[in-house]
Amino acid sequence: MRKKIILICEECLSRNYTTYKNNDDKERLEIKKYCKRCEKHTIHKESK
Repeated sequence: MRKKIILICEECLSRNYTTYKNNDDKERLEIKKYCKRCEKHTIHKESK
């Protein structure tokens, strides 16, 4: 079963994206994505 997660921008802390990941992955997901609020590409991390 896959788990739904929310990605948060590191700079402005806005919640921009949702995605899915496997339950057996224990590490937090980090992806470089475009932030609408910052208007540039930033690192987005998985929320708690």
